[in-house]
Amino acid sequence: MQRRRLLTLAAAPLAGCGFELRRAQTLSFRSIALIGFAPQSSLADALRQQLLASNVQVFDAPARAEAVFEALADARERSVVASTSAGQVREVQLRVRLRFRVATPSGTLLLAAAELLLTRDMSYSETAALAKAQEEALLLRAMEDDIVAQVMRRLAVIRST
Repeated sequence: MQRRRLLTLAAAPLAGCGFELRRAQTLSFRSIALIGFAPQSSLADALRQQLLASNVQVFDAPARAEAVFEALADARERSVVASTSAGQVREVQLRVRLRFRVATPSGTLLLAAAELLLTRDMSYSETAALAKAQEEALLLRAMEDDIVAQVMRRLAVIRST
């Protein structure tokens, strides 16, 4: 009883501020086609999973879908930003870039071309190359998940006619 009262008192300040837990996005269309991605794009796979979780059918053929998500650019980049005087890499920058637009199968633009770019800096050590490769893979995956979440929020604002 006392525990329930404590939880109620803790949640009371949040009740009037508009705070709401994040939940699955509600999309106005029931089917979408994903086109323009590389054949084995992990970003496309993550986006497909999120769309399926939102009860949206995902097609490869635009003619069968209510909306067409076209990836104009889907890139992962890695560049050296710091090195020692001996030429050893000390820091790298990872970038994940997605440029896309959303239209109807007939070509009516639902969402103008937009670009999402995420960057992360990562230290590097040749003595821990395997661990750093795993860290890089985890960072890229987290960046892709963030981009997918941003795409889902943008898709949620589309209102089909």
